[in-house]
Amino acid sequence: MLEPRIQQQFFESADLMYQCADQLARPIAEAAQAVVGCLTAGGKVLACGNGGAAGLARHVASLLVGRFERERPGLAALALSADAVHLGGFGADPALVYAKQVQALGQPGDILLVLSGSGGSATALAAVQAAHDKEMTVIALTGKGGGKLKDLLAETDVHIAVPHERLSRVQEVHLLTLHCLCDAVDTQLLGEQDHP
Repeated sequence: MLEPRIQQQFFESADLMYQCADQLARPIAEAAQAVVGCLTAGGKVLACGNGGAAGLARHVASLLVGRFERERPGLAALALSADAVHLGGFGADPALVYAKQVQALGQPGDILLVLSGSGGSATALAAVQAAHDKEMTVIALTGKGGGKLKDLLAETDVHIAVPHERLSRVQEVHLLTLHCLCDAVDTQLLGEQDHP
């Protein structure tokens, strides 16, 4: 009884992946070019998200600092943490948890990589505004439509919007997107490499 339902999850995910291959290739390539331009100019990538997206932000930062599929020098990347800023007792808005870190750590030319399936997370919106205030480029990974976050993006920002509303499907594509991004960055920095 459960097996057909489980199989349907795989089919739905695979269908979405095929659809995204065409729709997302260009914005992912643009994001990779922005990341390489930032890093080679001495900048850094700050990544953030809430819930499962926070895990994806930590994952991509670790792949950039450590390695993706081949050895290379570490790249300057940091996952922002929801518990890195003490906001209690000062009357500060909890939605500013990432924005305060962007204000403290971000420099002009840096990149904010923000993941928000709904595109409506208050912490993501505040972080994007803080990044723009610091003259940073934003790479936004969202779900269908991009929510309020889409409206905050500048022309120089990159929006990678997964054409789906179900958060689990969106996060699956976000993971593949981040792996494509890391592969594209490595390819630009180290040249082509065939996969075994």
